[in-house]
Order: sequence, then structure tokens, then C-alpha cells
Amino acid sequence: MSSKKNFVLRVDEATYNALEKWASDEFRSVNGQIEWLLDKALKEAGRKPKEKPETKSSAKHK
Repeated sequence: MSSKKNFVLRVDEATYNALEKWASDEFRSVNGQIEWLLDKALKEAGRKPKEKPETKSSAKHK
């Protein structure tokens, strides 16, 4: 599993409320919804980095 970076994101209240409602409708957290949206946008724009295939030696050390 890849590591995740933490950062602060500031959005206006109306945007947050809309994200919160949408996330709830899809049984996700707001954070999960934002991650999903970013992933989808990156894929659609052709900017999603390719994931490196896991080797047998790296799989053993997990």
C-alpha cells in the first residue's frame, strides 16, 4: 500500500456542506470523497501516474 501525504485544505462552507452530503449519499467520509474525486479527475485528464507493479521481494516485507 502506498503512503499518504497529509495537507490542509481550506474550502468555503457551502462547498464543504455539498461534499459532506455527497459523501454521505455514497457512504464515504468527506476525505474519502475528495480522494475519489481527485483520483477520477486525474484518470480522466490522463495524468494519473502508473502504479509500479509489486515484486515478490517487496511483497514479503509487508
